[in-house]
Amino acid sequence: QVQLVESGGGLVQAGGSLRLSCAASGRTLSSYAMGWFRQAPGKEREFVTGITQNGGSTRYADSVKGRFTISRDNAKNTVYLQMNSLKPEDTAVYYCAANLAVVASPHYWDYWGQGTQVTVSS
Repeated sequence: QVQLVESGGGLVQAGGSLRLSCAASGRTLSSYAMGWFRQAPGKEREFVTGITQNGGSTRYADSVKGRFTISRDNAKNTVYLQMNSLKPEDTAVYYCAANLAVVASPHYWDYWGQGTQVTVSS
């Protein structure tokens, strides 16, 4: 079992930045690929980015490429999402998730945090 807790969400103006953190407890984070997903009101949960167990490979949704960066510190059991040049359409609840592999479909991810709200004002 892995417990995930996100933090760092908030309200920011368009063009601003936020850094989300996802702290894991239970099993060692290094055993899992990690991902960030988001869900806006009335929309399905969508893949944002993922990173492999050793951090050697990352994957991004086209909508966030060049603006968001995922990273991990396995010694601290923490994953980060640096979000720059934020847009109003980035407004959503952001979730971190753990899985054995990075896949885009949220249905295959095993563990989820409770989510943190990100609101980008125009």
